[in-house]
Amino acid sequence: MSALTVIIPTHRGGALLYRCLQSVLRHAPSGTEILVVDDASPQEALQSIIRDFPTILLFRLPRRRGFCYAANIGIEAAHNPIVELLNDDTEVAAGWAEAALAHFQQSDVVAVAPLILQYPKRKGDSTITYAYIDAAGDDYDPGGYAWKRGHGLPWSDQLPLHLRVAGSVTSASACAAFYRREAIRAAGGLALSFKAYFEDVDLGLRLRQRGGEIIFEPASIVWHHGSASYGRSPYRPLLEQQSCNEERLFWRHWRYYGGWRLLPRHLAVLLGKFCRRWSEGRLLPWTFGRLRAWGELVVKP
Repeated sequence: MSALTVIIPTHRGGALLYRCLQSVLRHAPSGTEILVVDDASPQEALQSIIRDFPTILLFRLPRRRGFCYAANIGIEAAHNPIVELLNDDTEVAAGWAEAALAHFQQSDVVAVAPLILQYPKRKGDSTITYAYIDAAGDDYDPGGYAWKRGHGLPWSDQLPLHLRVAGSVTSASACAAFYRREAIRAAGGLALSFKAYFEDVDLGLRLRQRGGEIIFEPASIVWHHGSASYGRSPYRPLLEQQSCNEERLFWRHWRYYGGWRLLPRHLAVLLGKFCRRWSEGRLLPWTFGRLRAWGELVVKP
């Protein structure tokens, strides 16, 4: 009997959700529980799911609440000790679950990050397709920025060793992340204020601060279409939300990593981000996001 519950938050998942469920049912260990938490999609968007996947459990939210809320609903509803959060625009490879679940035999392991790969794309006029890394776990600098390990690198046996072997990471990308259910519940689940973006890094930091270990496992492979989950947000609001959440992340954890001593480092990070967004022509949404986060600090009791 499997110890795993796969939780798939979705909003208008459509054909990608259909393919995701097909892959999970094809490759999941026997007895795996599959929960789809629908974030207020129109009824017609779910007809084929209800018809063609009668064994899954479907939870429908009456109004749209965002990824974090939907994920937390799934975590609370799960019946197994290990849960995996899985984007609806992913497909899992054979053996993805077994490779990750093996790490939970160690009592201090609270999360496992699979190797998340972007679907192969042609490079220029070449007929050869290339697969690129989306994330090999996440890392975080206490100065206030997080990054996907290996993001954008071609997937090959020439990768640096730390991207080819299992090892410790700061957090697992919630695009595809295995968690010990009781650990994530004890840590308070995903922070609802984040809605989406950097909520997984925030959770990883909280789990680590409670003494948990988070492991990257390259043999657990998940393919990601990228930026299709929950539909495509308008570009400027998306950048503003990302900027706001990244600033929130710093202020939620700055005391743990050194308090006031981190401020010069954080200012250097902000300056670097400012220059980058200026050069990209994206300064306004980046600035508005930071101002939102700073405004929350001012009004916080």
